Order: sequence, then C-alpha cells, then structure tokens
Amino acid sequence: MELKYPSVEHMEPGHLGCAGCGAALAMRLALKAMDEKTRVVIPASCWSIIAGRHPDAALKLPLVHTPFAVAPSVATGIRAALDRLGQRDVTVMVWAGDGSSYDIGFGALSAAAERSEDLIYVCYDNEAYMNTGVQRSSATPPGAWTTTTPNLKREAKKDILTALVDHGISYAATASPSYPQDMISKFGRAKETLGFRFILVLSPCPTGWRMEEGKTVEVGRMAVESGVFPLLEVVDGRWSVTHEPSWSPVEEYLEIQGRFAGMGEGEKAFFKEWLRERWELIRARVKQGLPS
Repeated sequence: MELKYPSVEHMEPGHLGCAGCGAALAMRLALKAMDEKTRVVIPASCWSIIAGRHPDAALKLPLVHTPFAVAPSVATGIRAALDRLGQRDVTVMVWAGDGSSYDIGFGALSAAAERSEDLIYVCYDNEAYMNTGVQRSSATPPGAWTTTTPNLKREAKKDILTALVDHGISYAATASPSYPQDMISKFGRAKETLGFRFILVLSPCPTGWRMEEGKTVEVGRMAVESGVFPLLEVVDGRWSVTHEPSWSPVEEYLEIQGRFAGMGEGEKAFFKEWLRERWELIRARVKQGLPS
C-alpha cells in the first residue's frame, strides 16, 4: 500500500542543521500535523541554531526563542495571552532538547504539567547536549561516550515519560521520525487534546552518536525494533504500545554507533538489564489498563 502523508509544509528548505540531523526531520514531520495557527517556543538547544535567523528562519510559523530553563513558563504566558484575546484555537508548542527537558528546565516543565497548562511540550531527544559539544545529559543512555563521560556513562537514562505521566497529564507519547505515520498521527491527536500534552521524540544525531550521516532513519528504526526506544501512547493515564518491536539484536544498534565503541561485556549486560526493567514497567502499566 502506498504511504501518504500530509502535503502541508511549515518548514522552509535551507535550515542550519548538520547533515543527517534527526531533529530537523522530526520538526518537519511534527509540523505536518499542525496548522498555521501554531506558535512555537524553543529554548536554548540545537534548534536555536537550526531555525536560522529572522527573517530567513526555516519555520514559517511564529517562533519565540528562550533561555534554557524557562520555555514552559514563556509558553504558559503566550497561552494565557491568546486566551485573553479569545484565540483559543491557536496551538502553543514547546520544542526543546533533552538538556532543557530532562535537566535544566525540568522544574518549569514539571510545574506546567502539574498545572495542566494547555500546551504541547515536545522533547526532541538526541541524548546529550549536542549544541555545546556533546556533553552528558540525564537522557544519555548507559555505556555511551560523551565529552564529559570519556570513560562511558554509568547511570541509566532518566525515565522522563513515566515521570510526566505520573503528573496526571492529558496525553503523552513517544515518537520516531523513522515511523512517520505513527509520529504524525500522535501529533495530530495531541493537537486535538486539551490540557498538558508531552511527546518524546528520538532524534538521532550523527555528530554526537558517531555514525554515518546517511544512517539516521535506519538507526532510528533499529532503536525501535530492538526495544531501545519503545513507541508508546498514554491517554488519560492508560498505556498502550503503538508498535510492537521485532526484537532485533540490541548489539546491532550499539555497534553502528561509535559512541558505544568502548562498551565491554559488563556495560552491555547493564544496558540489557536496563532495557529489561524498562519493558517490565511498560508491560505492567499496559496490563493494568487503568490510570497511573
């Protein structure tokens, strides 16, 4: 069957992302579910650069740049102003990296989620502070090399999705640009949902992941099919898996990226145990079929 996607484009050619940038592809696909009544808020991140400068920015939509920690707060203010003007049909979307979402801006993110602000918050997750030189974040997976973990990261990746779902938010999902129909569908559902919505998007970074520039989509698929990045949806606390992995060997996913080249058997065992525990939690929550 021929795959069909919305023809709408809210992103111009000529963005300033690196070759093979997963975050640029993710934005293009996400915006296919949006309309011109969308306002985008971007904290300090790779996308601060990728967007380019006014009046030649890559996005056709109104865009506000913010410091690292305050994007949810700025978006809350924009939402309040639009509501005061009676423009409740305008969507406010935060587009933030993992450094802002998992770490520096997590306090503001948690506060906006707890208040159930009427926002879509997107974390495009490239698993490190890529814009400032590939430093470790709490989204960096165990066993990965970064410039601040030259002997490899020892800790598991923070489970930000579960943390935000447990705030009682309206909608949460994970998405991958390697599965465009699933991704566009989730952004469309988020757009039609009221309250606080959170979408975690895996965004492979050839530079930081030390992989070939033309492998972005392939590596994204490998992450999903090996179970490293589950495709999930949580509606009013009810969990579902939107794509069941084929369970391809996780070693293939690790070996295609130079950032995992230093892993020994101990690190690989820890990585696999981390995945096993993560999937146990997912299966348990899906089986419950009840709000978290």
